Amino acid sequence: MFYSLFSAGRRPLSLDFILTACTVLFLHTTALAQYPPGGNRPTPSGPGAGRSLNGRFYGKVLEDVSGKPVGYATVQLLTMQLDSTTGKREEKLVSGQLTKENGDFSLENIPVRGRYTLRISFMGFDAYEQSVAFDPSKGMGGLDRDLGNIRLKAGNTLLKEVTVTGDAGSFTLAMDKKVYNVDKDGIAAGGTAEDALRNIPTINVDIDGNVTLRNAAPQIFVDGRPTTLTIDQIPADAIDNVEIITNPSAKYDASGGNAGIVNIVLKKERRLGYNGNLRAGVDMRGKFNFGADLNAREGKFNAFLGLNYRGRKSLTWGETDRQNLSSVPQNNVYQDNEGVRTGYFSSVRGGVDWLMDNRNTLSFVGNMNGGNFDSEDEIDIQTDTFNNGEVYTGFSLRNTESDRFWRNYGGQILFKHLSPKPGKEWTADLNLNQSRSGNDGFFQTDYFGVYPTGQQKQETDTRNTFITGQTDWVNPITESVKLEYGARGAVRTFDSDNANFQLDPNSGEFNRIPGFADAYSFTDQVYAAYTTYTQSFEKWGYQAGLRVESSFYQGDLPDADTSFTNDYPLSLFPSTFFTYKLNEEDNLQLSYTRRINRPNFFQLIPFPDYSDSLLLQVGNPNLRPEFTNNVELAYQNIFNKQHNLLVSVYYQLSTDLITNYQFSAYDPVLDRDVVVSTYVNANQSQALGTEWTMKNTFREGKIELVTNLNLYNSIVDATNVESELRNEQFSWFVKENVNLKLPAEMTFQVSGSYQSRTAIAVGGGDRSGGWHGGPSSTAQGYTLPVWFVDMSLRKDLWNRTANINISVRDVFRSRVRGSYSETGTFIQEQYSRRDPQFVSLNFSWRFGKFDASLFKRKNTKTNMEGMDGGF
Repeated sequence: MFYSLFSAGRRPLSLDFILTACTVLFLHTTALAQYPPGGNRPTPSGPGAGRSLNGRFYGKVLEDVSGKPVGYATVQLLTMQLDSTTGKREEKLVSGQLTKENGDFSLENIPVRGRYTLRISFMGFDAYEQSVAFDPSKGMGGLDRDLGNIRLKAGNTLLKEVTVTGDAGSFTLAMDKKVYNVDKDGIAAGGTAEDALRNIPTINVDIDGNVTLRNAAPQIFVDGRPTTLTIDQIPADAIDNVEIITNPSAKYDASGGNAGIVNIVLKKERRLGYNGNLRAGVDMRGKFNFGADLNAREGKFNAFLGLNYRGRKSLTWGETDRQNLSSVPQNNVYQDNEGVRTGYFSSVRGGVDWLMDNRNTLSFVGNMNGGNFDSEDEIDIQTDTFNNGEVYTGFSLRNTESDRFWRNYGGQILFKHLSPKPGKEWTADLNLNQSRSGNDGFFQTDYFGVYPTGQQKQETDTRNTFITGQTDWVNPITESVKLEYGARGAVRTFDSDNANFQLDPNSGEFNRIPGFADAYSFTDQVYAAYTTYTQSFEKWGYQAGLRVESSFYQGDLPDADTSFTNDYPLSLFPSTFFTYKLNEEDNLQLSYTRRINRPNFFQLIPFPDYSDSLLLQVGNPNLRPEFTNNVELAYQNIFNKQHNLLVSVYYQLSTDLITNYQFSAYDPVLDRDVVVSTYVNANQSQALGTEWTMKNTFREGKIELVTNLNLYNSIVDATNVESELRNEQFSWFVKENVNLKLPAEMTFQVSGSYQSRTAIAVGGGDRSGGWHGGPSSTAQGYTLPVWFVDMSLRKDLWNRTANINISVRDVFRSRVRGSYSETGTFIQEQYSRRDPQFVSLNFSWRFGKFDASLFKRKNTKTNMEGMDGGF
């Protein structure tokens, strides 16, 4: 039970508002089609009899208290007509439009005969309704009716969600999910989804792009479906909003473990007429980005196209300090590394919506993504060996060059059917994604006279196909009872060929290292069905749901003639939600869900990655999924229009925890003992925490604050892997977003966060990612604390149809990823930094025209005034 909150002054167009406006305009076009020129319009009996007379209603919409104009409010003119099908009189839409930015509206070409109802609505205000009619007795003067200034009162009605809106971005707080509007996030402009997610309350993103939600890795969706894209391959400018669902019901995919779902919703318009956005930018290293979003709707067809290109040059630094306790003689190793990565990525996304009729829509969507990056890394290694009280120091230099590329192709077919019964609908979709990536790496190590120079090569080629199909039904049985059910199937195939070569100093040729199982493939299938039953009463309501999933996984190592299987023919995932309305401002919700975290292919693939000579990364094909039970109690308080609080207390219990594990082993390629980082299934993990999210606005919306605080105690029990391997840690995370509206149409945005050291950050399954495969739990140590501050300044131009934006990420050079690990064989501390104090400049221009007919020449006298112009 929630309120819509709007700050004073000018307001951005929200997604809900756009959809409402499209509906009004579509119905208006339909209404006009019923009265063609010279056709069967009503004929008045007074003055002007014998010919069709049309009139005009016009006026201005203002805020009741401040008297400020309300732009983009929905204006509808309705009348009662006899429905030939049912034989009953029903309310029909005659005309409709949006108010101009100054609050003006004008409804033209209205038949003068009859009585009408004028209805005006805008989120955050009470709906306005007035009976209106023309007065033909006044001659032509009675056909031009001025309705005067119409004042809207601030809303005080209970709605389904709490909307917090500001020019620099909007944040919606609700019991079941949070929604962050990325479209006007100045800090993320010109960046990727990785940059956008960093600014979102509740979410934490480290420098390697690993996402955590309540200190665990969530399931990443794009437009509500799994994706083969990583977050650094999705342009931030293509994102409309991000949905955060901490405790998803049975309706949602059960994957994502104990961290819920982060759904990235891409931009897609359906406004009548045409509209678009053009943007371009440059960063401090001279790399350019540009993009465009274009949309056109005519009649029953809506087409959209998005283009993005982003060049990038990224610099990294890092240090590693390790004590080898088991080596004879004992030694310490210090490593400094610097790296540079240069390249680009680009994307094209487009589609067509066919509005077959008022109740059926068929959509076709396609996308292409790709990129190339060249990386160079230089690692200085110092080894101090302790022998009989003497210290011997050796130096080596390791140079790494790699070339990585990826290509991704995807398509969607979506169908939506609306029933005559309000709220009843059926949706179905089919999604296909194919991707290919490759990486060629060259490694050379110079030992400065102690050992001969060593050279290795690594070549990797991977192919991935992901097919999903889903169908959902929503059936409101009564006003207080709703039944939902659906089914989903997902099949992923993955093939990888990984070859390792070592230089033969005698022949000068690279020989493929024998004994490695270099080829790997797997097929992962998940089939699901769900149902939820929702019932609401005056003060309380509940939802009960059950999801059934069957998953089948088979991995193959052809060279080793070995297979790995994990089959779960039947897994049940119940969910229950109880909501109680304490009063008009306070609500409670208690929820329980069971979820699964399946290992992703980077956690499964058994090939070593040699990019770090001190720490080899390798997957474990024997990993099992982990299961998590989540219990959450949420309390929401709407103090008033300016202040809102959401508090949650949660408990999570995960069994067969997928955790990172490090050990020492001999590596035949490097011909020495190394530390290997892999993944294992630990006994369990527990997390007990509380999360506080508060939104505050001051000075009529000119200052907006969103504060997020997460306190939790976590326990990792890995005694099944190693005796007495158990780690408990109290941690906390805080993030503050500040938006300030300044004079001269300027907006200042600052986002900062602090993450204390933590013992658990569970690696996410079912996700694409780098070799780390997402953040990993640290049963053998902890992550180091990290904090950062990002800033941006935006200047609106040309009546707010354009803006120029400058942003600085990691203002104080403090964003560092670090960890401390301790085992019986070594103690290691490492940290890395990437692109501190990164400055970028971006320009964006929006254009468009609300027009019911794009390609047909019209009589300008019948145009709907107020529909044209930029926005």
